[in-house]
Amino acid sequence: MTPLRVAMWSGPRNISTALMRAWENRDDCAVWDEPLYGYYLARTGLPHPGANEIIDAWGTDADAIIARCVGDAPDGSAIFYQKHMTLHLLPELDRAWLARLHNCFLIREPEAVIASYSAVRADVTLDDIGFVQQAELFDTVRELCGETPVVIDSREFLEAPEAMLRALCERLEIAFTPQMLSWPPGARASDGVWGRHWYEAVWRSTGFAPYREKTVRLSARNAAIAEAARPHYERLHAHRLRPPVAK
Repeated sequence: MTPLRVAMWSGPRNISTALMRAWENRDDCAVWDEPLYGYYLARTGLPHPGANEIIDAWGTDADAIIARCVGDAPDGSAIFYQKHMTLHLLPELDRAWLARLHNCFLIREPEAVIASYSAVRADVTLDDIGFVQQAELFDTVRELCGETPVVIDSREFLEAPEAMLRALCERLEIAFTPQMLSWPPGARASDGVWGRHWYEAVWRSTGFAPYREKTVRLSARNAAIAEAARPHYERLHAHRLRPPVAK
């Protein structure tokens, strides 16, 4: 495909924004932050932080947004990296266009996702965290493209970012560059307008933070949501990308 269109499908509160930073730090790559977020909010009416601003800034014309996703990369870049949330691809939207992208899936343990998400939005639902949608989309992409798409587990990624990025680049048949491992701190023009609500840690970062085990405590309600999400996580986890074992 020209350009190489990489769609990274994640749920919220993962390392998706840090991973977008890594790709944007390449000289040959342009990025797009959650293209369908405005459409999703307009259709669902969900009270996300800054919802009206997001709708106004990102637009609600799904056909036009999808046309851009499968079109030329901004500034003629060789790589067009798109950070997508699985929950934004609502059921009424066509899926055929996904065949024109290199689709990858970023997963994280549901307990950790819910613990992080509930710190920003108090009332969490299974739909909010995107695990069901991610598993359904994984199956759709596998059928459309005739192969199993790339799956990256965020915990394993943070334990070995360079090895995982090298393995991902190899799967995409492009060269790895060390520029992907660090970036300047602060906001970017490419960040969605919701950045001030969600991106504080990324704005402070200059690279991938080492993985640290955290104690997660969930309410009974949120623990039940995590239990419902876990089979979807584990199904994709079985297909996760693993870097080559050093000889």
